[in-house]
Amino acid sequence: MAINKARLRHIHFWFAPIMFFPILLTSITGSLFQVAVITGKGEQFLWLLDFHRGKFGRINLEFIYPLLNAFGVLMLVVTGIIMWLQIRQKVRRRH
Repeated sequence: MAINKARLRHIHFWFAPIMFFPILLTSITGSLFQVAVITGKGEQFLWLLDFHRGKFGRINLEFIYPLLNAFGVLMLVVTGIIMWLQIRQKVRRRH
């Protein structure tokens, strides 16, 4: 089954900017909270866990936020690897 290169790039092109913010937010808030726990100030920074889990004030995405993050990361990894393999195959054909 051949994969349409233009369509694959288009999917990757749209998913990357959409997934950048949630992934960045999750990794930063998780890391900062871990630093707070290590320094013994975890109780003062419990609000970081709300952001980390997908609770943004009145908007509560705790049930779906991890799934969306996981799906987005997997989609970017799969499309990125497929594009990378296509480039490598093209380089091999030239030699």
